[in-house]
Amino acid sequence: MIKRLFLALTVAVAMAGCSSVPLSDVPVEDKSASTVPGGQSGGGGGTQSSVAPVVTDSAIGTTQGPANVARIVYFDYDSYVIKPEFQSLIEAHARFLKSNNGRRVNIEGHTDERGGREYNLALGQRRSEAVRRALGLLGVTDTQVEAVSFGKEKPAAPGSDEASWAKNRRAELVYR
Repeated sequence: MIKRLFLALTVAVAMAGCSSVPLSDVPVEDKSASTVPGGQSGGGGGTQSSVAPVVTDSAIGTTQGPANVARIVYFDYDSYVIKPEFQSLIEAHARFLKSNNGRRVNIEGHTDERGGREYNLALGQRRSEAVRRALGLLGVTDTQVEAVSFGKEKPAAPGSDEASWAKNRRAELVYR
């Protein structure tokens, strides 16, 4: 009974705190008078923001690893066993990480679209963990590697055919 009363009181205090902020009185700084140095204007109102655009190219982070070495390990259907043909790729990344102790890598596990969301997240995690363990067996420290799963949420190839599914069953090494 006391726990319920305490919980209700906590929720009421939190709700009261949230409602005390008037949204109409938010301070906004007027930047409409700012111009780009050199007198150039950007079209619309004769002004242009000096904010740099955000670069969303996901390949930029991957250029920091070993040169001329692939960064994707592909898997068979419903499997997280690393195929022998990817052993040299993992060895090259292990050599790079061991010689660059300050470097970090995310291993992103992916699956094809077949199966449920939870199942695919778990399978993607097992795939990324398999690559992480392989790097660890080659001497890479655990602090340099993070294994994550995206399941079927980020397909590399759209489509519902075997060729697309094969490209989506992967683990990607992304340097940060």
